[in-house]
Amino acid sequence: MAILPIITFPNKILRQKARKIKTIDGSIKRLSYDMIDTMNDAGGVGLAANQVGVLKRLIVVQIPEEEARIYINPEIIYREGSRMVEEGCLSVPGYVGTVERSIWVKFRALDLQSKMIRIKADSLLAQVLEHEVDHLNGILYMDHLAEHEKLRSISPEEYNSTIRPDQTTLQTDDVEHFHTHSQSEIKPQ
Repeated sequence: MAILPIITFPNKILRQKARKIKTIDGSIKRLSYDMIDTMNDAGGVGLAANQVGVLKRLIVVQIPEEEARIYINPEIIYREGSRMVEEGCLSVPGYVGTVERSIWVKFRALDLQSKMIRIKADSLLAQVLEHEVDHLNGILYMDHLAEHEKLRSISPEEYNSTIRPDQTTLQTDDVEHFHTHSQSEIKPQ
């Protein structure tokens, strides 16, 4: 398959809501497999289609020691509990922050054969599902920061050992731009 370029903040596509997939055809299957290759190449555990420039409701997830999963038109249908976790993002390389995520979620989506999948997830899987579904709704993990001061840059060595490493870096001015404006005021540069 192919490695796709990962879109990074402040690209405006990351703030757009992805559209529902009506037909699971060859192009959706190719995109799914390309996204898995891209996620694995970048060392991530999840990737949403808008992170590779496609506004379709499609995510891929691969938790360590498990097979990659493809979810079409995914939805979080129930959340329970609250926990604070440190999170990063392939689209915001070089930074991490503390965010509030659910203890567990109920989730549903279609697979590549149009079969409905329903799961109850906790721990890392719940966190990744929430993170990736947020992407499809134009929400970045930075929007969930416990405190905006908690977004911190990390060294390349530390970044490469986090859950979502990437090879590029976000400019400090972009992060400051994010902190000094509300979500509705952020404009792509």
